[in-house]
Amino acid sequence: MYNSDTELLFPPRVIPTLQNLRGEGWDELVSRTMNLETTEKDCMAFVLLMIRLGGCTTCTADSFRAMRGCTQCARQTIRRFPGSDRDLQALFGQARQEIDRYLETGAGS
Repeated sequence: MYNSDTELLFPPRVIPTLQNLRGEGWDELVSRTMNLETTEKDCMAFVLLMIRLGGCTTCTADSFRAMRGCTQCARQTIRRFPGSDRDLQALFGQARQEIDRYLETGAGS
């Protein structure tokens, strides 16, 4: 079964749909990243955060997650996150630091 909303990894186009799912801290993070170009560090960090939280690397074309699509999977992932908005912001900060380190080393060049 194929769902046109399913991609290999978390797509940045889904970021705006994650607004209003949690508290003010989460909404601030979504607002900050939802209109960024995909090449901006904060966008990359948000995508990395969602890939990790949602387990995108283990999703397969015939999995229940893939059949539902990336939008529904991401929304469910955020709704079910057991920590606080502050925890999500901290995880975002860690992802941002990893992006910075990766780009500073010139890895992939």
